[in-house]
Amino acid sequence: MIFTTTPNIEGRTILEYKGVVFGEVIAGVNFIKDFGASIRNVIGGRSGSYESELITARNQALKELEERALRLGANAVVGIDIDYEVLGANNGMLMVSASGTAVVVS
Repeated sequence: MIFTTTPNIEGRTILEYKGVVFGEVIAGVNFIKDFGASIRNVIGGRSGSYESELITARNQALKELEERALRLGANAVVGIDIDYEVLGANNGMLMVSASGTAVVVS
């Protein structure tokens, strides 16, 4: 499966458009990570636990996007866009949404 943020793939021809596909993941952030991040906020630096959570959620969203594209018979997804949002009463949930157009390329 080829993924790209561009509307086409250099050297390939889009033969068929299968439709828009999505992959969504909503992940909770636990108390320990919140506590560690709050300390980093005070003393400065990066929050490795949050970064790891973000990477995992993004990879899961892209995997879901790929599975949905495969079910449509696509071998590539073009125009991929990834969005991040916080949800929940205390912003304790992270939503990662990946979207793109499933296509068949030569």
